[in-house]
Amino acid sequence: LTWCNADACHETIREKVVGDHNHMELTAPATGQVAYSFVDDTSSTSANGEGALYSPAVLILVKPDDEDLVPMAVEVIEQLLEYGVQIMVDSIFREKLRNFENIDLDSEMIRHFDPKPVPGFGSGKQLLSPSEDDVTNNSNGEDQQHSADLSDADLIVTLGGDGTIMYASHVFSGPVPPILPVAGGSMGFLTPFAREEMLEAILIALGLKEVTPDENDGDDDKDSHDNKNGLTISQRANNNMHIEASSFSGYSDREPLAFGNNNKICISMRMRFDCRIFGSDGSLRARYTVLNEVVIDRGSSPYLASLECFCDDVHLTTVQADGIIFATPTGSTAYSMAAGGSVVHPAVPAIMVTPICPHVLSFRSMVFPDHVVLRCYVPSDARSTACVHFDGKHRTELSRGDSVQIEMSPHPVPTINRVDHSADWLSSLKSNFNFNTRVRQKKISTTSVSD
Repeated sequence: LTWCNADACHETIREKVVGDHNHMELTAPATGQVAYSFVDDTSSTSANGEGALYSPAVLILVKPDDEDLVPMAVEVIEQLLEYGVQIMVDSIFREKLRNFENIDLDSEMIRHFDPKPVPGFGSGKQLLSPSEDDVTNNSNGEDQQHSADLSDADLIVTLGGDGTIMYASHVFSGPVPPILPVAGGSMGFLTPFAREEMLEAILIALGLKEVTPDENDGDDDKDSHDNKNGLTISQRANNNMHIEASSFSGYSDREPLAFGNNNKICISMRMRFDCRIFGSDGSLRARYTVLNEVVIDRGSSPYLASLECFCDDVHLTTVQADGIIFATPTGSTAYSMAAGGSVVHPAVPAIMVTPICPHVLSFRSMVFPDHVVLRCYVPSDARSTACVHFDGKHRTELSRGDSVQIEMSPHPVPTINRVDHSADWLSSLKSNFNFNTRVRQKKISTTSVSD
């Protein structure tokens, strides 16, 4: 058995032939919970043969328009420096740090992170290589001395909302280090860590603090598992309804993993898209990585968007609608869900295709495997041009003959879980969307039945 795509065939990972009569079976699930741990090698040998202590680097990205988050970030930075952790900050946050006398910006432990365009991504000349203005640091000499680039970060900490994670994904178009998302925004669907947990979570994520299995993961877990006969979850919705849901007794034996238990850090490998815009002559016009969704719509035109879409060069459908959404599993709870698409677990390797107000009722949301290449182009007989957006940015007009190609990026965004990918995801669905919440039906009274 082999796996084959347009490029080549490879040996299978989980499918195998058993017995003498070509019977086939699966050896494992297609996906699973991904976790990382640190190897026991905290020092490196210097030129003189002495061991040099490894100093991890943490890139801290703070929501720029929320000044209340700055003092909290400063307090965490001070304590991280005492642990010997290098701090990387961007220009905006660096200027805010100048207002704090206890932060020495001249220290070699605080490095200036200046996001630069990644060669091969973007549009125009940036596709080939970044310009000299992008490569040259615009800051002063001291910043150049302690500057850092994309490859220097061991961990990214986002203090903000989902938009801050989106920004980190945009900056790191290629490989991405683990991201620790700390809630500091309005909704925070992707941010399971509270602000008060930020310092401890960073230390655990870097392997600087060990968590033993005997340690509890906070009071919330203790309260949730006081009932040994079954897990009971109580929550109060926005409409002041009281909702209770009890698990089956068979699940009561499985205790949730404490964050960092046994030096294992659970992460969600969030799939991204590698998207390209091609002109009618076949030339590459732009290339972007996308964490949530690609949207092709009619823009400001009064006419329906007209698109011809293909899956692996096989005609998929003719789109006549306000637009079409190509969403990742992470983006399935965003625009795609609002347009009627399915809600998909972040570990499912899939591409969601959801039409926006289609002119035909039979055009429904579809789910494709992650290995396919999807392509849509504006036909020559289209009444108007179309527009494409990548995670809500980089709005580009598509003329007749232009096409958009969408495929899985080899570089996912690894976000750190507080518990695991299922527990965090389901918790966000319930707390942010009140997922499937209603007043629980009362049980039927035995007296009324007998009457």
